[in-house]
Amino acid sequence: MGARPRIDSIDLLRGLVMVVMALDHTRDFFGGSSMDPRDVGQPALFLTRWVTHFCAPVFVLLAGTSAWLFGSRGKSRREVSRFLLTRGLWLVALEFTVVRLGWTFSLDYVFVPAQVIWAIGCSMLTLSALVFLPRWAIGAFGLVLVAGHNALDPIRADDLGAARWAWMLLHEFGPLEPRPGTTFFVAYPLVPWVGVIALGYWVGPAFLRDEDERRRILLALGLGACTLFGLLRATNLYGDPTPWTAQGDVTTTLLSFVNCEKYPPSLLFLLMTLGPSLALLPLLEGVRGPLARSLVTIGRVPLLYYVAHVPLIHALAVGFAQVLYADAAWLFGGFPPFAKPDAYGFALPWVYAVWLGVVVALLPLCHWFAGVKQRRSEWWLSYL
Repeated sequence: MGARPRIDSIDLLRGLVMVVMALDHTRDFFGGSSMDPRDVGQPALFLTRWVTHFCAPVFVLLAGTSAWLFGSRGKSRREVSRFLLTRGLWLVALEFTVVRLGWTFSLDYVFVPAQVIWAIGCSMLTLSALVFLPRWAIGAFGLVLVAGHNALDPIRADDLGAARWAWMLLHEFGPLEPRPGTTFFVAYPLVPWVGVIALGYWVGPAFLRDEDERRRILLALGLGACTLFGLLRATNLYGDPTPWTAQGDVTTTLLSFVNCEKYPPSLLFLLMTLGPSLALLPLLEGVRGPLARSLVTIGRVPLLYYVAHVPLIHALAVGFAQVLYADAAWLFGGFPPFAKPDAYGFALPWVYAVWLGVVVALLPLCHWFAGVKQRRSEWWLSYL
């Protein structure tokens, strides 16, 4: 079977969430807030953080979809499994070397964060085994993990003794100390993310249906997820560890309603983000213009964009902190979002300005590498 053309709506959505992701990381380095500000009494800051919640779920879901599309191009299941296995190992290695260096600017491994690239890599490793199952079984496995993992919330790692480290990797956000003086921080526990990539693989065939049928399937899945989110969230019955509550006004009450847990991502968090994203995909198929082309380009080289944007933002923060505060030492060695001085922080308009500058600065690199990948067919390019 010959190579199929790329599906622009996937690349466009992926590019969009990659751009929005850079806003969150710019706020991490330039804003004065914590890594995960969730105070509904600060609507502008809350929404600046909240809009970026779409990034990781969409990126992981589309990683699963891309794996299915890779197999649809005449690859055997063994070839798909081998690709997922090797690419998963590659991503985990990148997380703990190049990506970590971009976040910490340090070669001293006293702090090792396990973030989204780690989660995608480990999810690919799991999917490399799952691909030998029928597709319906992969979808059922993903659904069980995504829908059922909040039932495990009462289990706490500190109650498990010697198994604490395993539960932290699987389902609980927080630090591990593999040896004295070294912190391995699990920001992305794996269970729900493995479920998301499995669901992405399950939905893959929808993208090869004719245009009208594809639109109907994606819209039905997206609106169905949104409806389920509304029903479950309104009742506070299940799906998130923190119930919403009525606030002093309509705005803050609505923010409380969508204030769902990301670490690890609750069922409601995933319904809230993946539902609108799936419903948006059919609408993106007709989008044209320079902005859309730029987003598609970024969406075709997401790993390059990710690896490049963190050190760029970090380096800019070092320069600003040194010039304006005469102190950039806290930006080296640890994890800057956790180590900000009390007096540090730029107003949100400045955060947005730096974010736009970062995205514009990365566009030439993305355009160049997207062209390289289009012109050349070496095997190693599929890993970048």
